[in-house]
Amino acid sequence: MKFNISEKLAMVNVIDSVIVADGKVHKGEINALSQLMAVIDFDSNFLIQARTIDTEQSVVILKEMPQEKKDKLAQILEDVAISDGFVHKKENDVMNHIFSAIGVVKVQKN
Repeated sequence: MKFNISEKLAMVNVIDSVIVADGKVHKGEINALSQLMAVIDFDSNFLIQARTIDTEQSVVILKEMPQEKKDKLAQILEDVAISDGFVHKKENDVMNHIFSAIGVVKVQKN
């Protein structure tokens, strides 16, 4: 699945938001992000650029994506959140906010 440049920036921005949500960046999250660099096709400079975008601005871009891309993003966010072995409440809160804002319905997992 190919994402355009603004979609990539917005996706990397919200992925980063989930990673830093609990105040700790775990090794598993770094590994997950490294793998995503190949999947989404971005590099560390792109991550720095994505961090300059406001999350709400990212949400506006993500909301415009087709449902298939939104579902892919939802799966990526869930994979990143669990990559350190557990989903922190703050990570879950960030994901739920994003899912709600862009129109992705997710079943709550405990």
